[in-house]
Amino acid sequence: MNIELIKRETVIGARRFENYFWCITLFSGGIGFIVISLSSYYKKQLLPFTSYTNINFFPQGILMLFYGILGLSFSVYILLIIMWDLGSGYNEFDKVNQTIRVVRRGFPGKNRNVFLNYSINEIKSIEVEIKEGLNPKRIIYLTTNDERRIPLTGVDQPLPLSKIEEKAITLAKFLNIPYNLSR
Repeated sequence: MNIELIKRETVIGARRFENYFWCITLFSGGIGFIVISLSSYYKKQLLPFTSYTNINFFPQGILMLFYGILGLSFSVYILLIIMWDLGSGYNEFDKVNQTIRVVRRGFPGKNRNVFLNYSINEIKSIEVEIKEGLNPKRIIYLTTNDERRIPLTGVDQPLPLSKIEEKAITLAKFLNIPYNLSR
């Protein structure tokens, strides 16, 4: 008889394809804008496949320099988020000790890691919030007796409706607590 007493789910953080894509795109775009700006300032063609002749340094070149610096700044920010792997962690449901642990990584510093511990008795229900539209949301929450909602799912692409419901129902059955669906 194999009874599962501890369930652990890994949560993916910032190391996702979208973040790598935007980091590379913003970096290359920022470098491109800066090089074009510098070409218009020095009146020299710094890249062989570009032309600066129609761009005056004041005001277009200065604006392109600003956009280039902004693009590089955002790419460095996203690179740091990827390196620190913000948002990654795990959810652990332990029936032996009657505890739930939610662990996430945050920004570097004294309180980098977030550790939340709850007794299963403190949990009122498992709730699924579903919002469709341009920016869809499908999140599983732990709802405590004092009405706090602790998100259990990551910030990556929303799971299909059938999978998120199945995951929430399985978890509710595992913890022997009610399940709610809100739209």
